Amino acid sequence: MTINERIKAFTALGEYMRVQNDELIKIMEEAGRYNPWYMYSQVKNAVLAIGNLLYNDNLENWLQPYYETFKFPSNNSVGLILAGNIPLVGFHDMLVCLIAGFNIQVKPAADDRILPTHILNILQNIEPAFREKIQIVERLHSYDLIIATGSNNTSRYFDYYFSHVPHIIRKNRNGVAILTGQESMNELADLGHDIFDYFGLGCRNVSKLYVPEGFNFSSFFEAIEPFSDIADHHKYFNNYEYNKAIYLVNGDKHLDNGFLLLKEDERIASPLAVVHYQTYLHLDELESLLQTHKDEIQCLLSSEYIPVTNIPTFAFGEGQKPALNDYADGINTLAFLATYV
Repeated sequence: MTINERIKAFTALGEYMRVQNDELIKIMEEAGRYNPWYMYSQVKNAVLAIGNLLYNDNLENWLQPYYETFKFPSNNSVGLILAGNIPLVGFHDMLVCLIAGFNIQVKPAADDRILPTHILNILQNIEPAFREKIQIVERLHSYDLIIATGSNNTSRYFDYYFSHVPHIIRKNRNGVAILTGQESMNELADLGHDIFDYFGLGCRNVSKLYVPEGFNFSSFFEAIEPFSDIADHHKYFNNYEYNKAIYLVNGDKHLDNGFLLLKEDERIASPLAVVHYQTYLHLDELESLLQTHKDEIQCLLSSEYIPVTNIPTFAFGEGQKPALNDYADGINTLAFLATYV
């Protein structure tokens, strides 16, 4: 397959994901029955967001700097260990490797097997030549490169186990948001998506707020009230109640609106159903503070552009809508693969 044929195949896959016919709807419903975190509405949004990236012009513009490098397929095989925290979270890695012409061995996460398997099957039906490029495996073997996503704990194992081959190993990261106190109610409501979409389980979900000293959270709580039905999800609400009980027993100061807990804490990562916050005096002081935590931050959300080196910035509500060139952990996977064609 030439690169043009690969682009054409992924363009057709994008149309399939956008249309969401009866076949795909059935698969999305099945994924939700298999994994209670995968509510149908959230799965639908994840599939649609990916489909909206896979237009011919988008793919061509993204690949343009690498067109000659990846013009013809490679015989090298990339082992992919996918995460399963949100639906199809590993799609971008599969896309990058396949559209660059590499073979892939995919080890799906236990919590997200149904969707990646189905999407890869559809891609092979669209372009049968991909059947020789794709394997779904329980155990990786005979790979030339590795891209693995896991927790901070598993990353240490991955680093050791795959030290003999070129690799990208991803760890835990989170989204952070900067509030100035001048946000509109609509902007704060958009921030609610960055906090609550996918129940806050994604690496782009906001787990930490930076707010000016004296910030009044009443407008924030009012703006996110439309997300209150998240408390109807038993697994989320169990986490909310557990963390609330811990804070009450320990006498930890916190804010509570009935479905989200806010706790003043310098840490970036927060427990599920909790968002940490930290105050600042001047926006200028945040640059160095964020750089200190840059290896823990996936993206920055703000109502205004706040340049922070090496941390991509998005408008509120856009955190879960990365572009094709918004690479996880800031590592350009196309550039990584270009070294091993």
